[in-house]
Amino acid sequence: MKKELIISHEGDFTKIALLEDGRLCELHEEEDKNDFVVGDLFIGKVKKLAPNLNAAFVNIGYEKDAFLHYQDLGPQFATYKKFLKDTVAKKQNTSSLKNFELQPELDKNGTIDKIIAKDDVILLQITKEPISTKGPRISTQISLTGRFLVLIPFDNKVSISKKIRSSEEKERLRTLIDSIKPEGFGVIIRTVAEGKKVADLHNDMNQLVQKWENTFKNIEKNKVPSRVLSEDDKASSILRDNFNQDFVNIICDDEQMVNGMKDYVEVIAPERKNIVQFYDSHVPLLEYYNVEKQLKQSFGKHVNIPSSKGAYLVIEHTEALHVVDVNSGNNISNSASSPTNKDHALNVNKMAATEIARQLRLRDMGGIIVVDFIDMINADHRKDLFEHLKNEMSRDKARHKILPPSKFGLIQITRQRNRAEKQIDTKEENPNKDGEIVAPIVIVEKMGDTIRTIMQKDNGKLYLHVHPFVEAYLTKGIMSIQMKWFMKYKKWVTIVPRDSFKYLEYRIFNSDKEELIGFSN
Repeated sequence: MKKELIISHEGDFTKIALLEDGRLCELHEEEDKNDFVVGDLFIGKVKKLAPNLNAAFVNIGYEKDAFLHYQDLGPQFATYKKFLKDTVAKKQNTSSLKNFELQPELDKNGTIDKIIAKDDVILLQITKEPISTKGPRISTQISLTGRFLVLIPFDNKVSISKKIRSSEEKERLRTLIDSIKPEGFGVIIRTVAEGKKVADLHNDMNQLVQKWENTFKNIEKNKVPSRVLSEDDKASSILRDNFNQDFVNIICDDEQMVNGMKDYVEVIAPERKNIVQFYDSHVPLLEYYNVEKQLKQSFGKHVNIPSSKGAYLVIEHTEALHVVDVNSGNNISNSASSPTNKDHALNVNKMAATEIARQLRLRDMGGIIVVDFIDMINADHRKDLFEHLKNEMSRDKARHKILPPSKFGLIQITRQRNRAEKQIDTKEENPNKDGEIVAPIVIVEKMGDTIRTIMQKDNGKLYLHVHPFVEAYLTKGIMSIQMKWFMKYKKWVTIVPRDSFKYLEYRIFNSDKEELIGFSN
């Protein structure tokens, strides 16, 4: 499978699209000033206890207090608490845990009001970003994630990913990590560590230890509440968790980010650093790679199933769960029991399963998902569909569980939710519904007047970004409006179609990609 990572930085936002064989499978949006990202470490103050929930609410600087359940305290909570107290009091003057005395482990069945009190200061990690009216979810079980390893303070165990099958490789990795890990830390060896050289793993370990040292220094000097360690930016996180031999291109339109990613790739795969490329064009990056177009096609209540000749999904969202209904369109006749239709139902269902797995990743749908597939009488077909869906979902990094088809033909999926579900409105306002709008011909005249005014002041090239329908109108025929502008002003105006624009929206840019003027009705 060919993977491409498309990263576009515009204004205060960075959009990151993951393409698999040209199909948009994941879209991440990151605000430059987002201070509450999964993996970030904070020191916070307990605001209030909720004994009925066996939980506490913690002030970490967000408008809503973070939620901490007793089960998320972790067995070494008392040790973390003592380490934080000693560090703030300057009794602990090193980040090394070599001689730090471990405290008794927490009882799994205890109650939170016996462990922490109001105004206690704790070291914590974001495990779920703020969603809707809820604040972040947090844990005091700290883990620092690298490319090949996960470093866990106050733990001496070395664990290995179950996906590494070879006994010899497991023994090699365990022996190696035991020899390089600092005392007082546990390590989880990730699947991608399989077959890696000693130098690669040692370098990853050193970077994680440096993160812990930075955390210690920030605890010493920061106030409460405050962030003491930032997770990698989203692009680097995706590279860290997904980068493999399948990646053929990493394209970004921000030169500074390109340099940062080249440095990152040079560390984890120096022979492949040239796949990181800088994109510099007046056609927006997401437009050039058809990401905007795929967004319009992939969101909304109805989603067509590729190559199915009319089959589609109906995706509904309720307060409690998500419901996906598979519709065959005109693919299956009324005699559903015929052998041809039985096979065809299976084929349509498998294509639907592939699209559903993509939709869950793309929309970042979490919680309970119930899928109503086309009825299949054959038990072997139901089993085949179940295995196909599991295989398609195997590329999903979010934790999930899939139950076999019920006797009603329903398949239930639970999927981890770390952030708000992505919502993109694919419908546009009806310009004729209410009120008045400027006539399209007036808009075109206004474009011409604006271009004339700009050309009187600026000798550089102009780029007019418009809706694809408007682009088709402006460029139609030999004596198109675009050609008439050229003959009138003796300068060529490049017209760029934008799938994300409203019908009568337009923006004019100069050769430096600076917006000169814009209009949106």
